[in-house]
Amino acid sequence: GGLGDVLGGLPPALAANGHRVMTVSPRYDQYKDAWDTGVLVEIEVGGRVETVRLFHCYKREVDRVFVDHPLFLERVWGKTGSKIYGPRAGVDYKDNQFRFSLLCQAALEAPRVLNLNSNKYFSGPYGDDVVFIANDWHTALLPCYLKTIYKPKGIYKNAKVVFCIHNIAYQGRFPFSDFSLLDLPDNLKGSFDFIDGYNKPVKGRKINWMKAGILESDRVVTVSPYYAQELVSGEDKGVELDNIIRKTVITGIMNGMDVQEWNPATDKYLDIKYDSTIVLDAKPLSKEALQAEVGLPIDRNIPVIGFIGRLEE
Repeated sequence: GGLGDVLGGLPPALAANGHRVMTVSPRYDQYKDAWDTGVLVEIEVGGRVETVRLFHCYKREVDRVFVDHPLFLERVWGKTGSKIYGPRAGVDYKDNQFRFSLLCQAALEAPRVLNLNSNKYFSGPYGDDVVFIANDWHTALLPCYLKTIYKPKGIYKNAKVVFCIHNIAYQGRFPFSDFSLLDLPDNLKGSFDFIDGYNKPVKGRKINWMKAGILESDRVVTVSPYYAQELVSGEDKGVELDNIIRKTVITGIMNGMDVQEWNPATDKYLDIKYDSTIVLDAKPLSKEALQAEVGLPIDRNIPVIGFIGRLEE
């Protein structure tokens, strides 16, 4: 969805501004251009040590890193159509906290342990002076681990975390007793502590990953100035985190678009490519091709309205 769009488009735009940029995401499939770096990282999750492998590819000046672990791959292996977060809408996989805790810790390790030399301007590990952009609840533990594991050891002393909210509705709410599974000190409990009126996944007191991400990061941003206003406008639009966001302050930065990806003059998905000079001739032809493909009457004078988004309960 929108998060995938941003992680596709924002990093090349940052790289074009002269930054060294890495994305870290789970390896959900056998991505054909991502190679095994051979680098293994041991991570403590839920009281046991897990080993992940880091895969890498370099595209449009961006280091794309994928965290390889059997639990990521088994969810969406190939074309099985399996879901990432749960077997069906509204139901979570039992290992969601385990998997995304693994992702957060691997993302903290990757800039330090990967010796990458793809870029002609930068070489070697990224080192300690980095800015992490954590996106949505799945990566909300990153600032927590940074503060409690790395900074006390003098690692990442100058590192900062920006927490970006794409969709406030998904917050990572889990039973309060699950805090012990996160390998975090008790003094962080308050940042997670959350009470709501719902009986899912348990009644009453819970932990809330997004709440902790907001409180423990250096800056909180979101995907447009309007959404920033919406999130602090009340309990319904802020989905019960409005008071927390009002405390920390939020900046709305309009999501851009990737002008390479969405350029109709070079778009590989268009049969008839066009630019501003021939748009009025080409678009009716594209419309006819679409009408033919989906079985609509072919008529260039009939409006076709498309909705890009998702239908949500």
